[in-house]
Amino acid sequence: MARLTRFVLDHKRLVLAFWLAVTIAAFAAIGPAGGALSQQFSVPGREGFEANKELAAIYGNGGDVAPLVPVVQLPVGKTVDSPGIRKQLDAAISRVESALPEARTASYASTGDRAFVSDDGRTTFALVYIKAKGGVDQGQPEAKLARDALAGVTVGGAPIEVTGLDALRASAGENEGGGTGVLLGTLLAALGALLVLAFVFRSFMAIVPILMAIVAVPTTFLLIWPVAAITDVSVIVQFLVALIGLGIAIDYALLVVVRWREERQQPNATNETAVRNAMQHAGSAVVFSGTTVAISLLALLAVPIPALRSIGIAGLMIALVSVAVAVTLLPVVLATIGPRLDWPRNRRDARASRRWSAWARLIVRHRWAAAATSAAVLIALVVAASTIQFGNPRADSFAQKGSARSALDKLQDSEIGTGPLSPFDALIRSGNPEAVAEAVARVEGVHSAAAPAEWRRGGTALVTIIPTGDGNSPAGRETLARIRATALPGEVAVGGEAAQGADFLDAVYSKFPLMLALISLLTFLLLARAFRSLILPLKAVLLNLLSVAAAWGLIVLVWQKGFGSDEIFGIEATHAINVEMPIVIFAFLFGVSMDYQVFIISRMREAYDRTGSTETAVVEGIGRTGRLVTSAALILGLSFVAFGAQPSTEAKIFATALGGGILLDATIIRGILAPAVVALLGRWNWWLPNWAARILRVQPSLVQPKATADPAPQPA
Repeated sequence: MARLTRFVLDHKRLVLAFWLAVTIAAFAAIGPAGGALSQQFSVPGREGFEANKELAAIYGNGGDVAPLVPVVQLPVGKTVDSPGIRKQLDAAISRVESALPEARTASYASTGDRAFVSDDGRTTFALVYIKAKGGVDQGQPEAKLARDALAGVTVGGAPIEVTGLDALRASAGENEGGGTGVLLGTLLAALGALLVLAFVFRSFMAIVPILMAIVAVPTTFLLIWPVAAITDVSVIVQFLVALIGLGIAIDYALLVVVRWREERQQPNATNETAVRNAMQHAGSAVVFSGTTVAISLLALLAVPIPALRSIGIAGLMIALVSVAVAVTLLPVVLATIGPRLDWPRNRRDARASRRWSAWARLIVRHRWAAAATSAAVLIALVVAASTIQFGNPRADSFAQKGSARSALDKLQDSEIGTGPLSPFDALIRSGNPEAVAEAVARVEGVHSAAAPAEWRRGGTALVTIIPTGDGNSPAGRETLARIRATALPGEVAVGGEAAQGADFLDAVYSKFPLMLALISLLTFLLLARAFRSLILPLKAVLLNLLSVAAAWGLIVLVWQKGFGSDEIFGIEATHAINVEMPIVIFAFLFGVSMDYQVFIISRMREAYDRTGSTETAVVEGIGRTGRLVTSAALILGLSFVAFGAQPSTEAKIFATALGGGILLDATIIRGILAPAVVALLGRWNWWLPNWAARILRVQPSLVQPKATADPAPQPA
């Protein structure tokens, strides 16, 4: 780090010119990079994906796109067999076909099949399969066109309404005004961060971390653009880069600037000396922090899902670009205009925070109680996490009002259920479609199956399978497994949006424990070298895993079980968590929360090397970093709040996990449990025997005799 800092400070103009050119090019790349992103979450090689790919190629629609579902519930005394009803229904569906000429439809009107009718004959539905076009609002424009085409249309005197997963998402977006959008969300998060920084610095220095983020975020888009040209990059990436990138870039700059102000206020310190010392300590911590974030994102790079790998690549770029900006551009800014921006100058950073030091002493005195209490809270969340159910959020959690929700309620009231919203599609490559439909209808968990005569093309046929419950739920996946295990007449492949989701779940989590172990091991080795200890990195990895599990437990309680989702967001319990959510949460939260671990333990290590006292190290480490970590967590939390302002339920779940997880980590874990555990372990925290030191190529750190290991705490 000293060599890099020396080079940067010796070539200030070159560094500034480089970053200026990169930033100009990066801003120009934001638009094209955003336009190259994809909504598709494919699972190559799996039955659902291959069936959907073939289905879409032959029929031009459907596959991994959930159908739109027009629904009509006839007045009491009328059924689908009443005179004129079938003709009126056919006319209504014809209006949808005119509005969506590329769609493929089936209904009781076109087939005469009772699979589309409730047992009492009063409620009937149609399936409208649309073409997959990708995009963040996949299917929502088509849902609005279908709704408009049926506006004012009645069947037997009852309105016909459009529901479906995309129709419900569109309705939720309209009810919430469409969300903040990426640009506005980023601006709001930046404004919140600026207010926090103004409170921290109480000078114009507050704008410097924002400037670093202004460079880092567009530069990440610039790097993503060529990646999107050669492989699918998920549309989610634009939110992650803009909002999470904003938080990480500011956090890294905040760490360096705080240390620079501290070093600058030392006796006889010149500004350049302060910059060099700050980079030697805080800069090294930033490099280690960014590396741990990158390692944690290996979890996504190892997943055989292109879209998830793209999220991992984007996160990797966010971390590395933020580190590059913090260790090259930031020292130049501090060495040139830093002193002028640090006005009005105050001396708060010259000493440890009195309040945080007092808090640390309290934790040290009551270490057992602090550890037990904080661990109990986290264990309760871990227990909640153990009950997680994977699947898309339940359909009725997307919208609480509107015609789409009204139609869904009618399906449920008629005992048809939510199955039509996420049916399975059986692609018959050879065999009798009617025989397949008859065999599938007898499988446990199947409500009905139909083989429309018009769904036959190129020597193939389609059978739609309506499960009794949500096809994306655990019960729906069990039904899918039974269907695939059934000996069906002919050559049959089962696809559909829900089937591909089940294959996605299996592909993501089949090797997750192995990836978890590998990432934990790599992180342990990196931190063992950084902290010169075997115990501290082990504690750090275990606490980080606990932090991630607690975040999983938080979304289970808030969203799956509904403790607060309705009161806070106006959304009912989802009863399931999106299959991709836990692994994405792990990849980001494990690395980001490790940042705080590195910030705190690095200061504890410095204090211990100077004093030889663990208790003094705890008090000084927390006293020096408590305000910093809290501010950094608040800034990152604001970014996630902005992300949660998007209208989709999935965005809110993700924001709850990362925002709540960061705050839990910065308070309960880093503010209570971590210092309590360090205090409990005492002199063993710093143990690095000779054999391990030789492997890591650092100085050993032997355990001191107990009599001299922990002298009385010194004032921080």
